[in-house]
Amino acid sequence: MDIPTFVKNEQGLYHVQGCVKPEEIVSTAATILLDELTGRESLTAPTDVAQFLQMALAQEKNEVFSAIFLNNKHKVLGFETLFNGTIDSSAVYPRVVVQRALDCNAAAIIFAHNHPSGCSEPSTADRQITKRLKDALALIDVRVLDHFVVSRSGYVSLAERGWL
Repeated sequence: MDIPTFVKNEQGLYHVQGCVKPEEIVSTAATILLDELTGRESLTAPTDVAQFLQMALAQEKNEVFSAIFLNNKHKVLGFETLFNGTIDSSAVYPRVVVQRALDCNAAAIIFAHNHPSGCSEPSTADRQITKRLKDALALIDVRVLDHFVVSRSGYVSLAERGWL
């Protein structure tokens, strides 16, 4: 029987049993943050979302495109990596995103992807796919609340920049 690497005590504090790789720490931290986001009544603070997304995506060696699915009160329904790419791009298909939003019964969505290069500045292609996704999802009454581009050194919110 495997002993859990991280054990949570009654006070909500964690301790480690045995040796742990850095990527296991980051992965566990992302899981803890997602649990906290999922447990809230609503998701309102962009910095909390950005912190989770950095933990979840910034360590990836290749670009990944993900989504946080939300209900009409902005409670987290789930987080999912939708597409995996290469070191500098990821193909994103609006049809697949629409299907997943319907499967989750989402009323709103937050997109995120990482830039393995370390620069979190959105590209023109990032802005274009966000518009395409927003237009496609509007047809089924799903609101796009934000699109975060994350790297190890930071993040950019397209909504905070006024690009949504």
